[in-house]
Amino acid sequence: MTGPRCRRKQRPSGRPGPRGTRAPQHPTPDAGWTARRAAGAAGAEARGRDLPPQRKPAKPTAPAKGRPERGDFVQLPVPIIQQLYHWDCGLACSRMVLRYLGQLDDAEFEQALQELRLTRSIWTIDLAYLMRRFGVRHRFCTQTLGVDKGYRSQSFYRKHFDTEETRVNQLFAQAKTCKVLVEKCRVSVQDIQAHLAQGHVAIVLVNSGVLRCDLCSSPPKYCCFTPSGPRCFCRSPDYQGHFIVLRGYSRAAGCVFYNNPAYADRMCSASISNFEEARTSYGTDEDILFVYADS
Repeated sequence: MTGPRCRRKQRPSGRPGPRGTRAPQHPTPDAGWTARRAAGAAGAEARGRDLPPQRKPAKPTAPAKGRPERGDFVQLPVPIIQQLYHWDCGLACSRMVLRYLGQLDDAEFEQALQELRLTRSIWTIDLAYLMRRFGVRHRFCTQTLGVDKGYRSQSFYRKHFDTEETRVNQLFAQAKTCKVLVEKCRVSVQDIQAHLAQGHVAIVLVNSGVLRCDLCSSPPKYCCFTPSGPRCFCRSPDYQGHFIVLRGYSRAAGCVFYNNPAYADRMCSASISNFEEARTSYGTDEDILFVYADS
């Protein structure tokens, strides 16, 4: 298989720069998919954006009451963009991040998806290449530099494991040449909080069957994955990969704030213990893509 294009595309002067899932799901979509996706993305973004476009990411904010110490409370104004299908949460998260950085151009985003050959099988390494394509400073931390062969027996990965294994391993092998920063390392909650406290954000792969939002009132609390109707994986004992965007935390409440691309109308919150359980579940490789606001 031909490797990804590593050379960054030159942008016209005067124009601002700009694994959801690690879920092998389906073969390449039909020819009209790109056009439908572009139209749908505009509508989903219009419905889901809870804040006006940010040309520059705002500094972390603290609540008016209580006056906590700096770094004890962070809630970044990351816009909410809903995913269009059950498989594109990683792409929706990337759109949120690029919008937060003031670098999202819909036409260029669609072009980038074509250049990187991103269709219905999105892994975290794909999102790292996407950040690089837009010139965004990033750091992808994972426990496995490539594909864990043990995932072959997992229902979530099984269907297209053989074809995806070759493609994903090739992306890892070419990462350094393509200036995609990948590290095999373990990340702590303190590392994540320090990153967010600087006004940066992160895309995290979690087990959706484990993660629970404490702000969503109607049970089950973590469902959807498709705008046409709910598809609940909450009671499934198997791993179900899903990408979210971390946007803050509260030390006093012991929680993290995040955008779930499954929803268009809310910010979510989970206890740190629950978040840690969801992001370290077998199947995630503890993947986290740190994105820097000073890109």
